[in-house]
Amino acid sequence: METLQTQWKDVCTRLEESLGEKVLNRWLNQIAPQGEECGVLTLYVPTRFINEWIQKHYAEDILCAWQTFNPDITSLKFKIKPVEMSSSKQVDSIDSSFEDDTPLKNLTLEDKEEAPSKSETDEISTSLDPRFSFENFVVGKPNEFAYTAAQRVAESQDVAFNPLYLHGGVGLGKTHLMQAIAWRIHELTPHRKVLYLSAEKFMYYFVKALRYQETFSFRDLFRSVDVLMIDDVQFLCSKKATQEEFFHTFNALVDQGKQIILTADSSPVDLKGIESRLKTRMGCGLVVDIYPTTYELRLGILQSKAQMMNTNVPKEVIEFLAEHISTNVRELEGALRRVIAHAQLIGRPISLESTQDLLKDLLGACERRATVEEIQKKVAEHYNLKVIDLKSARRERKIARPRQVAMYLSKTMTTKSLPEIGLKFDRDHTTVIHAIKTIEKLLKEDANIAEDVRILKRTLTI
Repeated sequence: METLQTQWKDVCTRLEESLGEKVLNRWLNQIAPQGEECGVLTLYVPTRFINEWIQKHYAEDILCAWQTFNPDITSLKFKIKPVEMSSSKQVDSIDSSFEDDTPLKNLTLEDKEEAPSKSETDEISTSLDPRFSFENFVVGKPNEFAYTAAQRVAESQDVAFNPLYLHGGVGLGKTHLMQAIAWRIHELTPHRKVLYLSAEKFMYYFVKALRYQETFSFRDLFRSVDVLMIDDVQFLCSKKATQEEFFHTFNALVDQGKQIILTADSSPVDLKGIESRLKTRMGCGLVVDIYPTTYELRLGILQSKAQMMNTNVPKEVIEFLAEHISTNVRELEGALRRVIAHAQLIGRPISLESTQDLLKDLLGACERRATVEEIQKKVAEHYNLKVIDLKSARRERKIARPRQVAMYLSKTMTTKSLPEIGLKFDRDHTTVIHAIKTIEKLLKEDANIAEDVRILKRTLTI
């Protein structure tokens, strides 16, 4: 433990150089190393909100810095530090590890060097990251609609869509677009009051207002803004009192013609534990789904990030990362940072071999073994067929070729033997061998088949 504490001091010094003193004091100084086992370092943080924020924004920086002093550390595990429950009345069963007992009107967030500071609204808004601008957002088919809608809302003098509701999986760019909107509004109309925070912070301030009987101050603050931006509204689930307050705040702002922008991990109708009337309100504007990244989009993101880091990354490394890390952009960027940091620390050029060796743990976690049944279903959908067609005796090309593709994918993406694959298609193993050889040849000669196989592989590994 003493060694970890010593390393943590060195890590903090390194992080202060790269992230700044205010980030260190505001967020990272609240971390306490707890222990290390098999390369996994456990870190204690005081609250769920701080845990979420650090993991989202600084986890990769912490890991890279720690590996500078201890290369045996391969991953981080964050835990909420056990604290005694407050004796105050709990509202909505919110985590009482929010330890600050300062009244709402005296609360301030000190790390505001990036964003304009002009009112109490700015004091409780989440700090904006200068990297999260429209200019730094890489656009592709999966996020083009969301990007265009976000730009329209940010640059419009009128309320274009109310609310704008962005939803999608982890690490697909929702927070980036939210902050880009806030930056653009500050740039074009600096007089407008923009309040940007997570749903968990909304709960935090609401509970504090109830505790100190300052609900009027809370409502005056939240209902006097020009733009209200709430990240991760799914965290309001099962919090009845907070949902009630949010519902009335929502209605009050809409009635005033003020803009509301929300993000979540799923569409309004799919949110669990959210009241129907609130779901209806959230879905009455423009609901935009941000889809998983494509190979081409991941290539563009990696090239952009490498350029921002002023590092020349070989083309084959970029392509390898784009092909094998398809879970989310955050992991993709984290992998690139590890590769660059490793090369800089050991003083060797970046290579495909070193990248594969360095990212063994991450690549192993990202690989997902599909089943033959999943492959049959996806291939049938891709070619507008039914699974029963792939198993049938029909030999026409429009069915035979997709069947061969499905057999090829079953061999390359599962651990099933040739006879086992044959049974799934009501064929013998010799037919499977012929199908594999046929597709392997076509991959070199037929661009359409090659593209079909690439698309199906990406779909089956998401």
